[in-house]
Amino acid sequence: MNHVSRLILNLFIKLRFGRKISFLVSNILNAVAGIILAVAPNYISVLVMRTILGLGVKGNWMTAYVLLTEIVGVEYRRTVGILFQMFFSVGVLILPLLAYFITDWRWLQVVITAPYIFFLVYYWFVPESPRWLLSQNRSAQAQEITEAMAKENKKKLSSDFETLISDEGDSTSASLLDLIRTPNMRKHTLILMFNWFTSAVVYQGLIMQVGIAGGNVYIDFFISGLVEFPAAFLILFTIERVGRRLPFAISNIVAGASCIIAAFIPENIHWLKMVVACIGRLGITMAFELLVFVNTELYPTFVRNLGVSVCSSLCDVGGIISPFMLYRLAAIWLELPLIIFGAVALIAGGLVLLLPETRGVPLPETIDDIEFPNQ
Repeated sequence: MNHVSRLILNLFIKLRFGRKISFLVSNILNAVAGIILAVAPNYISVLVMRTILGLGVKGNWMTAYVLLTEIVGVEYRRTVGILFQMFFSVGVLILPLLAYFITDWRWLQVVITAPYIFFLVYYWFVPESPRWLLSQNRSAQAQEITEAMAKENKKKLSSDFETLISDEGDSTSASLLDLIRTPNMRKHTLILMFNWFTSAVVYQGLIMQVGIAGGNVYIDFFISGLVEFPAAFLILFTIERVGRRLPFAISNIVAGASCIIAAFIPENIHWLKMVVACIGRLGITMAFELLVFVNTELYPTFVRNLGVSVCSSLCDVGGIISPFMLYRLAAIWLELPLIIFGAVALIAGGLVLLLPETRGVPLPETIDDIEFPNQ
């Protein structure tokens, strides 16, 4: 239910009401539902509050990411986008430490919820995305925000800015059919959707695998979270030198191969099994982080937000399926989930090689830029 409700929020509120309202609604839902969850009297109320939390968690994360990348200048967009995702890894690292020292889950929930209350004040400090305002033909507001940014950065806007605003305000409306109507758009959409699904299944599956594999769950979870940090630095080092496609494919392949190898390592060599699983965690983290901004580079401007939202909704589908795969398959053979995770990651890595390289290529503006890239 969490993942279904996240999908609804991501596809509706963000596109209909904008980034700023979506961010505010997500934080309100998280703050209210989180506090109520901490005092929930029975199992049914816990499920209800968890479902409401599901409305906010991913909507909050995706909205913040899109808003950030749409506001930050082009030359900093990729770096800021990767650094933004690093803080997800910081949260993963802090969680086992909090859980170790706060053994009562209700108090742990209160501590985790507290930051959302402070995030509410962001509404008065963070501007709406000028790009989204332009897509809604609200050119005056977009110009006002852009001029304020230029003033803050001590920059002068181009003399052609008002003409650009006028042209952008008449942009084409996006529809779901635009994602699959033409051959290259259809290929991009299907491959990206499968990669979102695979990344969620493997990433979440490896996290939950820690809970059923034995060993100290706090230490194993902490170590597996720690290995996520090199992912961001590897991406920053490679994407402008090697490109996007090759690191994206290799990271999926490394994750898949690591899962399969880990499945055949005996339990009495737990340290080696943990090392190989951590390499897999590093690989799928890289794949996840690369996927987020490669997705934005493979869609034309007028359909970019819709494309990212639709494709990333498969992440939620993967989140729904992953626990069922893990626990049902583990009942047959404890290592079978790792074999399945490895297989889908290897397939995802192979499919990535069918995507075009986007390093040094301007962001596409129209579908023709996707279908006829050499013209």
